[in-house]
Amino acid sequence: MTATLPAVAKLDHDAAVPDGLPTPQRGRAMAVIILGIAVAVLDGTIMNLALPSIARELGASASHAIWVVNAYQIAILVMLLPLASLGDLFGYRRIYLLGMGLFTVSSLAAVLSNSMGTLIAARTLQGLGAAGIMSVNAALVRLIYPSSQLGRGMAINSMVVATASVAGPSVAASILSVASWPWLFAFNVPLGLVVLAIGLRALPSNQRAAAVPGTRFSAVDVLLNILMFSLVFLGVDRLGVREGGATGTPAMGWALLGAGLAVGFVYLRRQRTMVLPLFPVDLLRIPVFALSMGTSVAAFTAQMLSYIALPFLLLDVYGRTHLQAGLLITAWPLAIVVMAPIVGRLIGRYPDGLLGGIGLGLLACGLALLAALPAHPGDLDIAWRMALCGVGFGLFQSPNNHTIVTSAPRHRSGAASGMLGTARLTGQTLGAVVVAAVFSLWTPHDGRGPVIALVLAASCAALAGICSSLRLRVPPPASH
Repeated sequence: MTATLPAVAKLDHDAAVPDGLPTPQRGRAMAVIILGIAVAVLDGTIMNLALPSIARELGASASHAIWVVNAYQIAILVMLLPLASLGDLFGYRRIYLLGMGLFTVSSLAAVLSNSMGTLIAARTLQGLGAAGIMSVNAALVRLIYPSSQLGRGMAINSMVVATASVAGPSVAASILSVASWPWLFAFNVPLGLVVLAIGLRALPSNQRAAAVPGTRFSAVDVLLNILMFSLVFLGVDRLGVREGGATGTPAMGWALLGAGLAVGFVYLRRQRTMVLPLFPVDLLRIPVFALSMGTSVAAFTAQMLSYIALPFLLLDVYGRTHLQAGLLITAWPLAIVVMAPIVGRLIGRYPDGLLGGIGLGLLACGLALLAALPAHPGDLDIAWRMALCGVGFGLFQSPNNHTIVTSAPRHRSGAASGMLGTARLTGQTLGAVVVAAVFSLWTPHDGRGPVIALVLAASCAALAGICSSLRLRVPPPASH
């Protein structure tokens, strides 16, 4: 069934759109953005530690309990682009607040769940709410900050995401040390209510655009989008390498991946003919946007390759404990956090392509140095290489996000915002697939497989650096 909805044309009066919010309101609006994205990211990383106790208390198997995590992640993945498109149509503020409201209500439902089925259903709704938050997050930042300071807003976003990713297991451990697993969701409820109360007053509204006759928001395309991303996710999950997991079912994994690619072929062919495509192929026709997306996909491929390979290397080859390995790997995201305010000041002073090229060059060097670690490295030998990777990744991420958001017309900011998450997830999925292929040829336990994966990660980072540097030769798009 296809419902006809108004599409959005380019605003001829974009020049009249206010350039950011005044300082007091800007601070309140960014507080809403920071709290919303932090809680959405935290809920993607906070559950792993609690899965054994959840399975035991609700009488479920470990394979069933993992869907407490999977349901959340799949819901975000499949709805990022549809909700971003709705943000372009009906307003980013509205989608963000509806997402936050659904996230809050479903968190309460998760607290009250008394069976694995109801908990998984609540987590699915949580994921849909988180998708609403994430899909228009960057588009709202573009409205909140004046164009001259947008780089700072993007850097704050990157810092919050990196911090929340690192903090997830620690926050979970702190809560579980004094309370049971429902309290992992309970703290979302008052926080969500606070975000909603402030957001209703502080978040800006984007101006509505004129309708373009003959365009439709198609339920068929939403279904194809859901099928494509779900099949790819499930394929990677069956391969058993997402999150560095155990052995999966390779034949079924590859079959699901193939089905996802087949659906994607049909889906993208449909999108090419649409005035307002759900998958924004119109934005991919902008050279600097396409190069930035290529940069992002290759960089996140490198990140996933290394994030999966490094635990095998540290635990099986260098004999570190799980705690030691975790602390060493944490040097990477902590370096991103440290770099965020520095990079925020550099954006606008230097070309994004140059900053990204330098950062990705540092990332490639750090990954190559990790692959070339001596036979018996000390903790400092490992930590400074991890930190170098984090510095490089931090120098790339915010400028690249800045280019993706600003190279899109204002009326397509939602689509550009959705593509930020899509590029990240696409790169991470591709990295997981490559690791599956590497580990099927070389065992991950004797060091050879992880080293080869790190070499490939360095190569992907170098490729991303080339894509970023090529943007220096592409003229910027006309002002939007």
